[in-house]
Amino acid sequence: MIVRPRQSWFRLLFIWNGSVLQSIIPQLCFIAAISGVAVVTHGTIFGEKIPLNTTLLTLFGLTLAIFLAFRNNASYERYNEARHMWGNLLIASRTLMSQILRYAPDSASHRHLADALIASIYALKHQLRDTDPAQDLRRLLGDERARAVLGKQYQPIALLDQIRGRLAALHSAGNVSDTELWMLDAQLNELGKAIGGCERIASTPIPYAYGVLLHRTIYTYCVMLPFGLVDAANVFTPLLCVFISYTLIALEAIANEVSEPFGLAPHALALDAMSRGIERTVLELCGRDLPPEIKPDQFYRLT
Repeated sequence: MIVRPRQSWFRLLFIWNGSVLQSIIPQLCFIAAISGVAVVTHGTIFGEKIPLNTTLLTLFGLTLAIFLAFRNNASYERYNEARHMWGNLLIASRTLMSQILRYAPDSASHRHLADALIASIYALKHQLRDTDPAQDLRRLLGDERARAVLGKQYQPIALLDQIRGRLAALHSAGNVSDTELWMLDAQLNELGKAIGGCERIASTPIPYAYGVLLHRTIYTYCVMLPFGLVDAANVFTPLLCVFISYTLIALEAIANEVSEPFGLAPHALALDAMSRGIERTVLELCGRDLPPEIKPDQFYRLT
């Protein structure tokens, strides 16, 4: 995720870090080369004039814009839903920890449950990113408890199950009433729903055919564009074509990044920072020392 202070309208025109321009320069250079060929040949290939004009390109471009808008809306919907899921994780974690502290007087269980709760968040982050959770789980749970969790396929759910088992034991011992157990279990259910929602987003990408069709259509349009504009724009054809191509290709690139909200792309969700934020708020409720916040790096990127 790119996090940087608000810029003036003028400086925003020249921002490099945080834009997708650096990742699409080869494509734009290719379009510039095609445009140069169109100018040199006056829109002909093998001596034959390509029968394109601005009217045809306008109609084709309008259709492409509608389809591109659909693709971007679908991608952002996934991103926005993922953002809401992690917001629900934060809310449910805070509420569950606060209820445990107030309703379960067994202080010996507080640290155990807090560590398991935080570990479930980190386990989810690693599951979504397909990275190794061993270091975080050992830091939070210790070697023995971490070893048992690392052997599970669905580690976040295994940790929630451990929390539920510990709360059930407190209820059996008479330390938690029926009503209090119901309230605690409701927050565990909220955590489970959020974890399941994240798994659904990660396991069901946008249908591949949409991306292939959009990609082919954009590049076909951008390649044909110089031959339709050369008569009207002449030597300015490369400049106009690169600018129009930048808009279309950049939108496709942004849609591809946003459609995978749990990845490591610059515009994906900052799961490292969000996990640390949940850890800090849970530890603060417990009165324990807080780890430092994760800040954006020198390129304004927050992971």
